[in-house]
Amino acid sequence: MNIIIWLIVGGVIGWLASILMKTDGQQGIVLNVVVGIVGAFVGGYLITPLIGGGNINQQDFSVGSLIVSFLGAALLLGVVSLLRRATTR
Repeated sequence: MNIIIWLIVGGVIGWLASILMKTDGQQGIVLNVVVGIVGAFVGGYLITPLIGGGNINQQDFSVGSLIVSFLGAALLLGVVSLLRRATTR
């Protein structure tokens, strides 16, 4: 059951982050799920130590951990966008 919740929450978080970063038209649902799950790991290991609290990686499923996962997904999309621009120049 945990895997299904990870996929659903990862998809929603990835979709919301892609809307924020204006990459929603370039991504499909699979990439949204991947961005959400990888963003949760990025947020859990980079953002959580800075602000404290729990993260989804530690089985802490709260509003704060969802926000950290969302910020991690947005950070991931921002880095990917910068790398895409750098390689096209």
